[in-house]
Order: sequence, then C-alpha cells, then structure tokens
Amino acid sequence: MKYNVDAAGQMKNAILTMVFFACSAVLCYDYDEVLRLSLMFYEAQRSGHLPADNRIAWRDDSATSDRGQDGEDLSGGYYDAGDYVKFGFTMAGTTTILAWGCLSYKDAYEEANEWEHMLSALRWAAEYFIKCHVSEYEFYGQVGDFTLDHKFWGRPEDMNMSRPAYKIDKAHPGSDLAGETSAALSAVSMVFADVDANFSAECLTHAKQLYKFGTQHRGLYHDAIKGASQYYESTDYGDELTWAAAWLFKATKEPQYLEDAEYLYVKYRLKGRPNEFFFNKKSAGAQLLLAELTNQQEYIESVQNFCDFNVYTQKKTPKGLLYIDKSGTLCHASNIVFLCLQAADNGVGPARYKEFAKEQIHYMLGDGGRSYVVGFGENYPTQPYHAASSCPDRPAPCDWDAYRSAKPNPQILYGALVSGPDENDNYKDIREEYIYNEVTLDYNAGFQSAVAGLRHQELVDQNRRLTAANQAGWDAVHGRA
Repeated sequence: MKYNVDAAGQMKNAILTMVFFACSAVLCYDYDEVLRLSLMFYEAQRSGHLPADNRIAWRDDSATSDRGQDGEDLSGGYYDAGDYVKFGFTMAGTTTILAWGCLSYKDAYEEANEWEHMLSALRWAAEYFIKCHVSEYEFYGQVGDFTLDHKFWGRPEDMNMSRPAYKIDKAHPGSDLAGETSAALSAVSMVFADVDANFSAECLTHAKQLYKFGTQHRGLYHDAIKGASQYYESTDYGDELTWAAAWLFKATKEPQYLEDAEYLYVKYRLKGRPNEFFFNKKSAGAQLLLAELTNQQEYIESVQNFCDFNVYTQKKTPKGLLYIDKSGTLCHASNIVFLCLQAADNGVGPARYKEFAKEQIHYMLGDGGRSYVVGFGENYPTQPYHAASSCPDRPAPCDWDAYRSAKPNPQILYGALVSGPDENDNYKDIREEYIYNEVTLDYNAGFQSAVAGLRHQELVDQNRRLTAANQAGWDAVHGRA
C-alpha cells in the first residue's frame, strides 16, 4: 500500500498529537518555569553587592562589609535560610548538587533559557568560596553570629549587628568543610571548563588545595566553628573526603584521586546502605560517583540497594511522599530522587527509578493536593519563614511585627521549596511554623537538579518520538505500511 507525502505528514502529526494528548490526560507541570523560579530563589538569597541584572526588585546590596579576622573581604555568597548567617558547609553542599545537575542535564537549562542564570548562580557561590580560602590552610566557614542574627527580624539591607567570621586552619581543622568545598569547586570547574577556562582552572586549584588541607589536617569543622553544631552539625568527615576525592578524579582524571577515593571508601566503611543523602551524609553520593567512574559491581550494587530501599521499602506518607525526617521532608525526598535519577540515567538502575522521581517531584508541585513551591501552581505557600520576604516595600519599616503578621508575605519568594508536610501529609502555611515553612539553600538544590533531570528526560522522549514519527513518515512515503 502506497502513501503520498501529505499522508505521511498527517501520520507524523497524528503520532505527535497522540503523545501530547497522553500527557494532558494526567497532571503535567511546566518544568522550565520551575527551574526559572528556583534560580530566582537563589538570587533572592544573595549577599553582598548585587549585579546589575538582579531580578529581585525587593533586594539590594547587603552585608557588603563582611570581613575576616584579619580584614579579609568576605562579602558575597548566599544567606543560608530565612536569616542572614552564611554557612560554608551547606552552601558548598548546595553548590555541588546544583553543579552536578548542570553537568548531567545542561539541555534542560538551555531549553528553559536559564543556562546563563544557572552559570551565574554557580559563579556567585564559587567566587565566595575562593574569597574565603584566604591561604592554603585557612578557610572561612561561617559569617554571622546565631545569637545576634536571631534577635533581628527585618531586611538584610537594614542589618546593623556585628557579623563575626569563623574559620578552620591547621590548629582548628575541618576536614568535612574543606572536603565539601573542594567537591563543590571541582564540580563548578567542570561546568565552566568550556565557558571560562581561567575561572575553571582557578576553581580547580582551590579544590586541590582544600582537599589537601582536609586530608592532612583531620577534624570536624563544628569543633572549630562552635556555633555550627547548633544547626549544621557534621557527624563524620570520611564521606566528605571520599566525595571530594571522587569529584577531583572526575574533574582531573588524575589516578591518585581515584585511588584515594577507593581507599577512603574502605577506611571509613561507606559500603553499607545509607538511609539518606543530605549535607551531613554523602555516602550515597560517593557510591554513585564511584559506580559511574569505575563501573565496578560493588559500587553499582550499593547504589541499587540504596535506591531500591527508598523506592520500595522506605516509609511513605499516605499520599506517597518519601518520608525521612520532618525537618526538610521535601529536601530529603528530592535529594534521593536526584541520586536515583542519576543512577537510572547511568544505567545503574531500572526505569522504575525515573517513575519514582516523577511521582515524588509531582507530589511537591501539586499532586499532593497543593504546591510546596512558593509562587508556583495551585495553593502555594504564602508565609515562608523568611525575614526579607516578610517585609513591605521600602521605605516602610520592617521588624517583629512582620513576623507576627497573619497576612501573606508582601514579597513573593519565588521558587523556594518549603520544608513540607509531616508524615501524615499535614501542612501549615503559617510563618511561625518553621518546621513546615522553613526555606534553605540546600532544600532547593536536589529538588532543582531533579526537576532538571525530569526535563532532560522529556527532551529525550520528545526526540525519540520525533525520530519515530519521521521514520513513520519515511515508511509511508516509500510504501512500507
């Protein structure tokens, strides 16, 4: 049976139309918009002198006088959460995960027209880390004091409290902090390798030095930076050093780093199945990197055990959300989703991991009954625990009355992923209920990278369908029914 060219074109359109109808039969979400908004959240968290292309109208320069103990310029970087302390440990962990998502899913950011904004977000963090690394064995890991900071509720532009800086050095080491920052700079160096070779090389130089610092002078960073243990305690540093070595090998291909990673993996007993992956627990990420870098069955099985446990066995809420901990419920789920997406994309795990990822991310975007992303979707959070966005437009004053207000935040903190619901899917959109409504840098990192992974998969599927439609058209033209 022969078909003419018009018939072939009609067949191709019919195939594509069926695909889109299939998508519209279920809840679909605009991943491009989610990526755009998440990057705007990071812009809202910027400290220091803001760039000319700042997209957050209610933000301006702040904390431009942040200084080290010897007067070093420590301006820049990101505020950690709804307050104004800058935590190097979680900022670095955030940066590593965001950069990893860029390396794997660049096409998603390009399709969303957000690639340049993504590069700016990574550069903003990396330039700050380089500032903080004031000498080979000195690194500032925190700027701001908890006690002073938490007595203030208002705009960062209006801060007038003292902002002391805290560092690690040879006498007061922090292998976890040095290792995580090394990993972040290695990952960023790879992202910028074909964009800005000089900046890429600078990042890699600091990554190597920080790894050397972390391995030669061992210790937990919160023993040197005492206040950090209140919010971001680190229980070990073996996972960060292994993670850092693996990232350095990925960036440099120098065999010594892979040898180090595998040695540290054994030394610190990272083979067992972790229950989570977040700023304090990097074992699952190290397992996945080593599986990718070596293709050894030992690491592959560890990754599969981790993902299988979370997909099939780990506790879920009644509506199906993966539940690890009430603090950062959605962050924990997102981080695991991102790792298992990576595993599936690298052939380490089955396609079920991708289905699981979509289920979890879609819960956050609306399938759970509401959106948990500020400014996106239906019934999104209006009172995130975030001082700056709770303030009215300048020059109106902002103080603890804004905190106590029952009204929505005057400024929409676009893209912020809140902590999320409890184990029974209960959620309170109340500012004071920070256990539900806190926002932080690391909450968005795995989430954003997972969304990029889902968008990447859409593009892959779209290309596959287009290829199939073209083939169908060719067959029709040439009489191959």
